[in-house]
Amino acid sequence: MKVCGFFGPSGVGKTTLIEGVIRELKATGQRVSVVKHAHKGFEIDAPGKDSWRHRQAGAFEVVVASGHRLAKVREFEAAAQINVHQLLAELVPCDWALVEGFRNADLLRIELWREGDAPAYPEDPFVIAVVSADGKVPVPTLLPVFRQGDAAGVALYLLAQAKRLEYEHV
Repeated sequence: MKVCGFFGPSGVGKTTLIEGVIRELKATGQRVSVVKHAHKGFEIDAPGKDSWRHRQAGAFEVVVASGHRLAKVREFEAAAQINVHQLLAELVPCDWALVEGFRNADLLRIELWREGDAPAYPEDPFVIAVVSADGKVPVPTLLPVFRQGDAAGVALYLLAQAKRLEYEHV
C-alpha cells in the first residue's frame, strides 16, 4: 500500500482535491482508501437509525453491513489519542491510502497552502509537494507546486512517486 497525506487549514479544499485524486487513481485501476481526521462529536450514522440507537445505548462498536457497504463505528469511553498508523492498520489491503488531516503525522504528505497562512513546507521534512490556489508559494522551493484544481497532476505525481510512498510502518 502506498500512503500520502494531505494537510492544510480548514476550508482550503483538501476534501475537494482528494475527491479528484481518488477519481484519477481509480481511473487507472487503483483501489483507493481514505483516512480522515475529524473533530470530536462528528456523526456518520443518522440519529434515530438502528446503528445510532445501538451506539447511544452504549455499544463499544457497531458494524453495519449490506451487500454493497460496511461501516464500523467505535465509541471510546474516554477521549483517546488515535494515531494515523493505528487507523491505517484498520484498512483492508488497497493500492493507495490517502490521509486527510493529521498535520503532524510522520508520513510523507502534500501541503495545501493558503495565502495569508504561514507555510509548513520550508521547515517540514515530510512535505513532498505543495498545492496553492494559483500555483504560487511564498517561499521559493524545489518541491513540486500544483494549482488547487489540478487533481490530475497531483495523481500523476503520486503515481510517479509510488515507490517512495510505499508504506512500511512497523
